[in-house]
Amino acid sequence: MGRAIATVASDHKKHATVAKIEKLIGSSKAIFIGVAGVALLVLLLFFSTSTSFPNMFDVSKMTVLPGKDGGATKDCATVSDQGLNLSHDPADKTFYDDPALSYEIGNPVTNWDDKRREWLKLHPSFATGAEDRVFVVTGSQPSPCKDPIGDHLNLRFFKNKVDYCRIHGYDIFYSNAFLHPKMGSWWVKMPVLRATMLAHPEAEWIFWVDSDAIFTDMDFKLPLKKYKDHNLVVPGYYDKVYEKKSWGGVNAGVFFIRNCQWSMEFLEVWAGMGPQTPNYEKWGEILTSTMSDKTDPESDDQSALVYLLLEEKETFGNKIYIENQYDLSGYWVDIVNSFDSITDNYARIEKGVTELRRRHAEKVSEHYAAVMREAFVNKSGYAGGGKREFITHFTACRPCSGQWGYTEEQCLNGMEKALNFADNQVLRNYGFVRPDLLNASFLYALPFGVSSYNKEK
Repeated sequence: MGRAIATVASDHKKHATVAKIEKLIGSSKAIFIGVAGVALLVLLLFFSTSTSFPNMFDVSKMTVLPGKDGGATKDCATVSDQGLNLSHDPADKTFYDDPALSYEIGNPVTNWDDKRREWLKLHPSFATGAEDRVFVVTGSQPSPCKDPIGDHLNLRFFKNKVDYCRIHGYDIFYSNAFLHPKMGSWWVKMPVLRATMLAHPEAEWIFWVDSDAIFTDMDFKLPLKKYKDHNLVVPGYYDKVYEKKSWGGVNAGVFFIRNCQWSMEFLEVWAGMGPQTPNYEKWGEILTSTMSDKTDPESDDQSALVYLLLEEKETFGNKIYIENQYDLSGYWVDIVNSFDSITDNYARIEKGVTELRRRHAEKVSEHYAAVMREAFVNKSGYAGGGKREFITHFTACRPCSGQWGYTEEQCLNGMEKALNFADNQVLRNYGFVRPDLLNASFLYALPFGVSSYNKEK
């Protein structure tokens, strides 16, 4: 397939305290044994099991009450850095307690909106902000790559996705399993997406990203409010779909789908053209005859999606947004040679904005991304060398199988540049940068106040 602490035991404190007393007493232990016994008794009472002492991580999660001089409460429930209560799951029955519920594609889920809404009601910390919560899904085949470089590249591609998710507070799931034995290749995503929706009712959007796609603008965040009336967002072009009837009118390797009943039903219909169905060959014939430029007689997920846009517009098409205002799946051949000029352009902009050269914690990267967006517009960023593309997709390279759609050198060099270009945006927060996008080994330590994209050695 081309296309995620521990409480400091009171016993430890007891032993550490006893050790300190014994060290202080030394050879005079017999003289001071009475005093030591009293002191030890007091300490044992003080460190009794009825008293809970948070470690450094618990303290960071405590609720600070106004007017209490920053004093923390004793309610130290396990709460994530996003304010989510991870240890709360009430005994009230939910859809998870229904023995008839199946995670498998081909077994329809009904009333999912109501079931998900009820779950969120029982988990209020997850309900807050749920409408903007994105869950990223990607993966690869369960077996090793035929070409050894493929496994190494899969790791680096996954690291890129993990970096992007960490910066924006997204969770991520990497699947290296075929959740349906007959749905491999292009079709493997459907069973994974279906299972992910059930496993993560807290997420509003499930964001599928093929394994060979790279986030090359680590600052960019999905404009979710733009899609308030849609349930599926896919990169493509309206004219190629509705006028040319091209199987390449959309790219089914990167898209995000709303976690709702509509999507449950859509996935079932979409998957109904897959290899697990008895009509798979027939669907291949239908798709080939419908698409103006499809030469492969096999039914594939992308042609099937175009078919649904054409033939089921009233039922599904009106809820599908075809996005082309930013590169949700940018074609790598058109992008990789522009990385150096884009790097220079951003360096020029940063040089003129003091705040953008300020060191900061990675956790607040979104603030500086907003500053950059404003500076980019105000300083005519587009005229200076271009803007980063959101996602660079290495379609037809296929490093895992070794069946390169382009020359191996073209693909490997392009991937190396894209991965290092993206990683520079991450490393800036760790004080380093790679001045040469074709050399991952050499790092340049950034001096204070110097642009992260300065390429001087």
